[in-house]
Amino acid sequence: MKKVIGILAFTFIASISFSQTTMKQYTVGHPFYISLPEYMNKTAGINGDASIQYKNEVKDVFGFVIEDNKEILKMAEMNYSSITEFYEDFIKGFIEGEEQVKQSQPISLKKGDINFIEADVSYFDKNAQAEIYYLVGIVETKKAYYKVLSYCSLSNKAKFKEDFKKILYSLKD
Repeated sequence: MKKVIGILAFTFIASISFSQTTMKQYTVGHPFYISLPEYMNKTAGINGDASIQYKNEVKDVFGFVIEDNKEILKMAEMNYSSITEFYEDFIKGFIEGEEQVKQSQPISLKKGDINFIEADVSYFDKNAQAEIYYLVGIVETKKAYYKVLSYCSLSNKAKFKEDFKKILYSLKD
């Protein structure tokens, strides 16, 4: 028995001593923080790519946040020179094929080290058979771009836009 334990101990020590591969530790993902109005709850099923999804079905308001990690974008050779370039690339695909699109000029704002872009977008949604209003927000931090999309019926835009802006500008990582 002592001989078996001795052989196992030697094998373990030898494997440590002769290992030629050095290891590098990686952190995968990172937390971010966002505030939601009390009437909204976290949910699932709105967008499969979202890091967080939120809604209130009674008030007919919804939203989600998609994180695009800069390191992963770089590995995919998607190098954006600015938040504006990221926004322009995103918005083209977002409104493509939609009907009756109305889009405001994007508004840029910087708070500390975080860059924000916001724009009003509305279009006729064929599935919902209604005009939908989106506050489209892009947030750039040192580590990621975030797409923050909050939406409701166009007729409720005035009622919820300020809350949508509070959600957008609360994001930080």
